[in-house]
Amino acid sequence: MEAVIFDLDGVLVDSEKMWDEVRRAVAREFHGTWRDESTRAMQGMSTPEWAAYLAHDLGVQLRPADVAQVVVERMARRYAEKPPIIPGGPDVVREVAKHWPVAIASSSPPLLIKAFLDITRLPVPTAVSSEQVGAGKPAPDVYLKAAELLGVEPKNCAAVEDTTNGLRAALAAGMTVYAVPNPHFPPDPSVLAQTTVISAITDLPAALHTP
Repeated sequence: MEAVIFDLDGVLVDSEKMWDEVRRAVAREFHGTWRDESTRAMQGMSTPEWAAYLAHDLGVQLRPADVAQVVVERMARRYAEKPPIIPGGPDVVREVAKHWPVAIASSSPPLLIKAFLDITRLPVPTAVSSEQVGAGKPAPDVYLKAAELLGVEPKNCAAVEDTTNGLRAALAAGMTVYAVPNPHFPPDPSVLAQTTVISAITDLPAALHTP
């Protein structure tokens, strides 16, 4: 292993529920119809993808670009009020970074990734949003780009994920995947079976066999 790539939402920040609450509220406010499968469908999507899904599939009465603006602005306000940082997450990144190059590969927009890094001051020189690549998770694009920027072959990277689509993306990239199952949205057991499962992010250094 030559590098470790972290997802953000659900791994380092407890924001999956926050995203869900904000998107549900926007759907209600702008006359969309939420579906039972909507939450899982959007996990891992890039901003253009989930904005189009809300507008076209759920019937939100806004243009996709406006959907994205409303949702991201509301998420940014929540981050500013109280960033939902998972206890121990930043310390784990600092510990891992002592031994390997680290990166973030996230479906969050760059604005929120930057807000997290500004707050935590983590030593993460490489952070990629799925907005900046061809497709969101479960496509492997964001992980492949992070590995490319690190100068490491994907097969030599470890990835840390929490949801079904994120796990699928990292597996499709050919990485060794460590799963921290999201308690709010448990991953598909058949996908989990292809990973190394840890109960909490604080267990990661030991699982990586940090010297």
